[in-house]
Amino acid sequence: MTRSTTDEAAAPQLPSPKERRGLREAKSLSEEQVAAAVGVTRATVRSWETGRTSPRGRKRALYAKLIAPEPEALATTAPAAAMTGPTPVPTAPEAVPGSAAEAAAEPTPAPSAEPSSEPAPQAFPEAAPEVKAMMVVPEAATDADRNTGTDTEAEAVGDRRLSPAEAFDELYARTAPGLVRQAYLLTGRRALARESVERAFQLAWHRWPEVAVDRDPAGWVRAAAYEYAMSPWHRLRRAHRHPDAPPTEPGKRALFDALLDLPPAYRRTLLLYDGVGLDLPETAAETEASTPAAAGRLMTARAAVAERLPELASAATPAEQSALLHDRLGGLARAEHVPVPQPARAVRTGSEDKARLWTRAAVAGVALLIAVTGLTLHTAPTHYEPPISPAERVGGVPPRGGPQKLTAQDLKLQKTLREQLAHGPERLIPQLR
Repeated sequence: MTRSTTDEAAAPQLPSPKERRGLREAKSLSEEQVAAAVGVTRATVRSWETGRTSPRGRKRALYAKLIAPEPEALATTAPAAAMTGPTPVPTAPEAVPGSAAEAAAEPTPAPSAEPSSEPAPQAFPEAAPEVKAMMVVPEAATDADRNTGTDTEAEAVGDRRLSPAEAFDELYARTAPGLVRQAYLLTGRRALARESVERAFQLAWHRWPEVAVDRDPAGWVRAAAYEYAMSPWHRLRRAHRHPDAPPTEPGKRALFDALLDLPPAYRRTLLLYDGVGLDLPETAAETEASTPAAAGRLMTARAAVAERLPELASAATPAEQSALLHDRLGGLARAEHVPVPQPARAVRTGSEDKARLWTRAAVAGVALLIAVTGLTLHTAPTHYEPPISPAERVGGVPPRGGPQKLTAQDLKLQKTLREQLAHGPERLIPQLR
């Protein structure tokens, strides 16, 4: 045990799953090339980049060495990120989704938020640095604690120390209202949007040791909320079978109908890139698609929305389209009266109650299985009893023989004997004197 813990602590640190794809693409490496170099399959590399699994041992060291950025790239990353906007978007509207040859790009500046005089909640809130700082495990925590999910009693933030519950409440207060509005744009259903966000935060609290060390906790919760909101099983629920009534304003109604007419994957890509403001690699990573496929989906979704919005079709460049869509999506999200999510404490309590319920159900199921197994062992026969063969009709046996049928003369004689038996000769019936 000591050796394995030491090996895990000495293993190289890997960037977050969202950054792994960007580092690999920055070195012009495909998933097949990385898989061949590390000695795994392409599906394994994809699971590493989506965060489902993580490499270990020698494969972890090889993978970290392959995607490690160059020293000069590290020195120029911050200035370049400050001067440029999101990742360039392909400009050809005729491109086929998923085509890498037609993914020609043009720089797109970061969309600016729509000015508003009233203190309305933000539809697309950005992750605050202080919130991210709350989620970081202190330096004193060991790698073994991070791997096993063991968290410290409190987390350091500057001069203060926040408990896990306080850090969760802070994240919930900052991101939950905006996520409800985003989920409403994604589904068109207010009740489902609120339910999706609450379920996502319940899952986040259940896995808080994992979410706390994530570099983007808000993105983790957003991905979970989107996945729940877009589940096709909601079509079987009568309450969520049909979307809510669209807005009354013609412009917002046209945008609302255009969004719901898009396929779910295209709608999510458009919302993440033009609404939330993620760059193209991050959008592709969150939607579990390749970067060319995400670019194709984005262009197709923009073209479909532009057919409903003439002002979007008249935009000269993709940058203007992105900024205009960001403003229109934010205005539509803020204009609609979406339900307010429950307090953070209620969400945490619901997550704990649900975990407690599932634990008790699992214990009861195991106990029932043990009881049924014991009853079966007690009542089962101790030796083998061959089954009784089913009855069969035997053929080929001659009919049963017997006396022939009496003739008329025989019947007459039988009758006479029966009638005259008591009146016959004395020698036949002895008489006592």
